[in-house]
Amino acid sequence: MELISGVKNLYKMGDEKMKEKILKALYGNKGNYISGEELAEKFGVSRTAIWKQINTLRNEGYSIETTNKKGYCLLDNDNKLVPIELISNVKTKTMGKNILCFDSIDSTNNYAKQIAYEAPHGTTIISDEQVGGRGRLGRGWNSPKGEGVWMSIIVKPNIPPTEGTKMTQIAAAAVCMGIRNTTGMEVFIKWPNDIILNGKKVCGILTEMTGELNQVAYIVVGIGINVNIEWFPEELKDKATSLLIESKEKLSRKQLIVSIINEFEKLYEDYIENGNLSNTVNICRKYSAMLGKRVRVIQGNKEDMATAIDITDEGVLMVKLDDGKEQLIMSGEVSIRGENGYI
Repeated sequence: MELISGVKNLYKMGDEKMKEKILKALYGNKGNYISGEELAEKFGVSRTAIWKQINTLRNEGYSIETTNKKGYCLLDNDNKLVPIELISNVKTKTMGKNILCFDSIDSTNNYAKQIAYEAPHGTTIISDEQVGGRGRLGRGWNSPKGEGVWMSIIVKPNIPPTEGTKMTQIAAAAVCMGIRNTTGMEVFIKWPNDIILNGKKVCGILTEMTGELNQVAYIVVGIGINVNIEWFPEELKDKATSLLIESKEKLSRKQLIVSIINEFEKLYEDYIENGNLSNTVNICRKYSAMLGKRVRVIQGNKEDMATAIDITDEGVLMVKLDDGKEQLIMSGEVSIRGENGYI
């Protein structure tokens, strides 16, 4: 029985590898036909074996057109996030060169932490939905299937843990520029980890770090963007929105993912090479949703009203309290008042 089981597993592994090879060939000819005979010769298998794997790919959600005497043609389908396609479009050295895509997962951050020690730097986990998505302070994050970008990037910088929070600033700046470059929409950064559109939250960032006393082992940067969500529950609709709701049109998740990964690597490499956040901070200042605004600062059980006056070169928020004293906010929750209350 064990021998039979082992043989079945080998066949299954062979089928998976063959399916990946066929998918790669289809993407290499995307929009054009490639014959079953050509694929069979290329991979040393029968045309029946090719046909079987094509049907498997269709069942997994890939749009593959078949025409007599022409063969197979892979059609564009934004609803399917595929590592091969995403990797081929990112213009990076390391970020997004290893991408894992899931149909459903509890949390991309959770999975990233499970594989982080073995995974290469820049590994990116993406899921069509999260059933246990998380925001800051353990809050849940609504992650419906096929309607958003739910992704986590694993980075392994040679920095002390005290510098780890800067990854949140880098991610916020990258997402802000990624959305602006891809959609033209005027999004802003609510320090340190939210992206705001028309006074409502459209993206949240959750950064989690593991390391020793003087060295980071890895940092997981989780990014959740409401892209094509059409509605929100009653308790969220006054504070959350989506790119679709604000633009009135569906947007490409693939283009957005690629743009964010490209922007993230540029800002990350700039920080690592130069030892400062100057380019990141410039973006965070230019597109700040907070500077010059009245804010509510919550630190533990203490709550103060203040005015946000600057973001320092280290990415720290500076506020002026109502008693006139200036204060640097290193941690805690900072809220700005929107049309429907604080966000």
